Amino acid sequence: MARGFDLVVAHDCLRRADGRLADWMARVALETDSIRWRRPFDPVDALARSILYQQLSGKAAATIIGRVEAACGLRTLDAEALSSMSEADLRACGVSRAKALALADLAAHAIRGELPSTREMARMSDDVIIERLTRVRGIGRWTAEMLLVFRLGRPDVLPLDDLGVRKGLQIVDDLGELPSRLELAQRGETWAPFRTLAALYLWRVADSGSP
Repeated sequence: MARGFDLVVAHDCLRRADGRLADWMARVALETDSIRWRRPFDPVDALARSILYQQLSGKAAATIIGRVEAACGLRTLDAEALSSMSEADLRACGVSRAKALALADLAAHAIRGELPSTREMARMSDDVIIERLTRVRGIGRWTAEMLLVFRLGRPDVLPLDDLGVRKGLQIVDDLGELPSRLELAQRGETWAPFRTLAALYLWRVADSGSP
């Protein structure tokens, strides 16, 4: 599977399919230059950073990642670098015990050849990638979906458990409360086969706040 998809075609499809979302698409800017679909990446590095970002503000996570990079002397958190760091080393960088254990398990999976490479993922479906990645401690469906959206550029991923996506839909549809996971899934059928782009816009709508 090629990484990424045709944004022009996806925009046209969403505008025709959903008038309410189309109105918001015209009001909020989507910085497509920041989308990294064609940039090479190390799956271990990308997943390690996702683990470190979990349940932290961007600033706090960036500080901790900087410390980990300095401790291992590398800008890429590959399997060898992570496996060389003890739990005490990681804790000294501000990494929680749970995340230190998750990073160790991630490195172990990669070293054993159990983590799919980018080349292997190109031949896998979204569901297979999610199943393979979630075998690693500390990686849930949401983390795997973020890799599909922001690194692999899969066109039809809708993170049903993401609070920002749900908040964006609440604003778009002018709902009194956050939509449920089921309601988001049903609403998302309108946006197929480009639910990824819809999610990107819903995040931007949530960031913009309610009208």
